[in-house]
Amino acid sequence: MNRRWELDLLRGFMLVMMFTTHLPTRFSDKLGQPFGYVSAAEGFVMLSAFMAGLIYTGRAQKAGIPAMKKAFFRRVTTVYACHATLLLFLFSAIAMLGLKLDQPALTNLIGFYLSDPWAALPGALLLIYNPPLLDILPLYILLLFASPFVLAFAMQRGWTGIFVISVALWACGQFPLSQGLYEMLAQHTGLRVPFSETGSFETLSWQFLWLFGLWMGAATAQGRLDHRKPFPRALVVGAFLVVLIGLVWRHTAGQIPVPGDAESLINHLFDKWRLGPLRMLNLFALLVVIMHIGPRLSERLPRIGFLEKLGSASLPVFCMHLVVVLAALSIAGEYRPGRPLLLDVLMMAAGLAALYATALVTLYLDREEQQRMLAARKEQELKRAGRRQATAAGAAKSDLPT
Repeated sequence: MNRRWELDLLRGFMLVMMFTTHLPTRFSDKLGQPFGYVSAAEGFVMLSAFMAGLIYTGRAQKAGIPAMKKAFFRRVTTVYACHATLLLFLFSAIAMLGLKLDQPALTNLIGFYLSDPWAALPGALLLIYNPPLLDILPLYILLLFASPFVLAFAMQRGWTGIFVISVALWACGQFPLSQGLYEMLAQHTGLRVPFSETGSFETLSWQFLWLFGLWMGAATAQGRLDHRKPFPRALVVGAFLVVLIGLVWRHTAGQIPVPGDAESLINHLFDKWRLGPLRMLNLFALLVVIMHIGPRLSERLPRIGFLEKLGSASLPVFCMHLVVVLAALSIAGEYRPGRPLLLDVLMMAAGLAALYATALVTLYLDREEQQRMLAARKEQELKRAGRRQATAAGAAKSDLPT
């Protein structure tokens, strides 16, 4: 499958947004959620799901559903290996560095591990204990693991039943249902990981966003979105208004819609971790706007190689962004007013350089691997052709009169 450069560019842009938001500098608050009450995490999850639906539906059409499932599980294994490596890096080198330099930002981040390592380490490897910053990959792993079964069902029976269940689960995710179920499970199994340490992302809510992206990718692979009708004018105008309101509100009030009132109903409706209804409205309005202007915009959009390369190597770049952010937290700590501007600029520049270097190395290794596979395939074809010629020569010789 030929790469779609505009999708790589979008993924690269979202990776940069996540990095600048997570890196502890004076820029993180200003660059967080720059387009309204929508963060890079939502866009990255939806786009990752779209790519999965696009690629693996094509695999199923070409080689069958069993081959699609096998490819999915290989990807799950790769992502899990990356997550486990990051955990071990955090619990060893980063933890020692943070303790030695006495950085509260880092020690608070892994407070449960420091207090109960024998429960934290196996809990983390089982995707139960998920420290901040390292809680999106476990969500990705779980959703990726379920995806081949969802795609196989959808290809045979359609998406209607899947979305009915998905919307119901999203609605359940707006309430503390997960916490109640988890605490009941912990009570009967003796789990020592508190619910507050299982990660910020509410799986019941975020599965809907993943399934929506998966459906869009599958529909694109099957050609069902190639001749999509334009959105109604009223929908486009309404979406532009919602996006404009969210944009002005975010940059007037800040990243929290009603600052100083954590229990405000409005804040719950915009909640990121549960994907509250108003947040979903803002997100889908932005999606309608992007889909409306996207085709014309992509014709005029400049090719930004830096972002495209980051997007082409998204998993290694995402992992490197976490390595850089964790190292910054353990060495420099959280941002405090008075820190020299030059230091923040240097941290940002060095981090972006590390992400770009990771992308270049990854793409180089991928090309080398593809060339080795191509050479091995050609060698096998030559051997098969030689065996066929030998068989044909032997048959011809046996047909000669004696």
